Amino acid sequence: MNTAPIISKVWSFCTTLRDDGVGYGDYLEQLTYLIFLKMADEFGKPPYSRDVGIPSGFDWTSLTTRRGAELEAHYVMLLRMLGEQKGMLGQIFTKAQNKITDPAKLSRLIDMVDGTQWVTLGADVKGDIYEGLLERNAEDTKSGAGQYFTPRALIRAMIECVRPEPGKTIADPSCGTGGFFLAAHEFLTDPANQRLDKDQKAFLKNSTFHGNEIVAGTRRLCLMNMYLHGIGDIIGEPLVSPADALISSPSQTFDYVLANPPFGKKSSMSFTNDEGEQETDDLSYNRQDFWATTSNKQLNFVQHIRTMLKTTGQAAVVVPDNVLFEGGAGEIIRRKLLATTDLHTILRLPTGIFYAQGVKANVIFFDNRAASPDPQTSDVWYYDYRTNVHHTLKQKPLTYSHLEEFVSCFNPADRRKRSATWSDENPDGRWRPFTREELLARDKASLDVFWLKDKSATDLDNLPDPDILAAEIIDNLEAGLNSFRSVAAELEKIN
Repeated sequence: MNTAPIISKVWSFCTTLRDDGVGYGDYLEQLTYLIFLKMADEFGKPPYSRDVGIPSGFDWTSLTTRRGAELEAHYVMLLRMLGEQKGMLGQIFTKAQNKITDPAKLSRLIDMVDGTQWVTLGADVKGDIYEGLLERNAEDTKSGAGQYFTPRALIRAMIECVRPEPGKTIADPSCGTGGFFLAAHEFLTDPANQRLDKDQKAFLKNSTFHGNEIVAGTRRLCLMNMYLHGIGDIIGEPLVSPADALISSPSQTFDYVLANPPFGKKSSMSFTNDEGEQETDDLSYNRQDFWATTSNKQLNFVQHIRTMLKTTGQAAVVVPDNVLFEGGAGEIIRRKLLATTDLHTILRLPTGIFYAQGVKANVIFFDNRAASPDPQTSDVWYYDYRTNVHHTLKQKPLTYSHLEEFVSCFNPADRRKRSATWSDENPDGRWRPFTREELLARDKASLDVFWLKDKSATDLDNLPDPDILAAEIIDNLEAGLNSFRSVAAELEKIN
């Protein structure tokens, strides 16, 4: 099937709406509602003849048979009605609003969706269309959508290292638009990795993935993204919960946790003071299963993810630099990780790969272990893909090929047979281990380790191109500002 005309229509109409001030995010939401309703209509007809729970009078036909002001009024009522339903239907339409105020353009969008048989399109085609829109939406930095979008090349590298197995569960406590789920699904359905039997396919569709996403609009995009890729059922229970994952201990443990928790150090809650004004307050999660009580959101996610794992569970988590060096609760948590889990790998990431500027991040890989008096980490292997590495989102975006050497060094087939690329004879090697004792002896048990020399500081010939250099300067300034804001917030709290 030639899908190019469908993709072209989807993109061209998005451009048309942007001229009216409808951004990618709003367009994505409206497209989500309409494609879901159209697919429900298709499933309700032969050969499927399934009852998908759409209330009478609020189905696809109720949209295609109306025009003008009548259509707009009915569409608003339809969104409100469907948001009151249970299951995935209600989650898709939670807090749904019409963002296309021109009835003529709403009709054109409905006609565009109506012109395609979405059910008969392959999951990869539907998914590619939707993922493309999500990435375009993430590029719209003013909307802030980029914070929910992890670079797909990085996700793929993490999946290739963890290599999830069929019949096992995968969780993400801050799943955003579902990038980790989709990459894991692609890995598990790739015939080059394994061939699934009927029971394994059913488990993959309905029982493998478990997520949390507290932002209603992002959760809606995640559910639709998963559904278009063949995950979940139109009449089933949603696989993504709206609950704050950090509030309480997990009711279920999982084989794998793959996550990029939201950036930003503080957890906070809004409240109305005695004068009726909105204020925020730092939020600490006082949980008995946490090693330390802190308002640092990232540290709380690291602690929570450890509690989510089975005793044989594995985790791969994107964390900012402060998780590796911050004192107080941070030191307590790092020492506990080294003692109770096998914290075997840390990937140092460069700036310029995330849509949010000023982000200096890492990926920590650790395996849970049963309770034992003996320390569970022996060596922590580091791959420094930050020093002397330059990326920008436009001119030099991160691709999977940039991380292939890391995956090879990781040696997912047998981690016991790793070989360092760094030595006294090869001081430029990016891959080397540090013992647990070496790391515990560092100030505050800091895991913020570097050994490579910054060549640009001594060799002008190694300076990156001006546009890349400018982007790095902006990223570093943003990172510095974020640090100053954190210090200011702490001082304000003390005073």
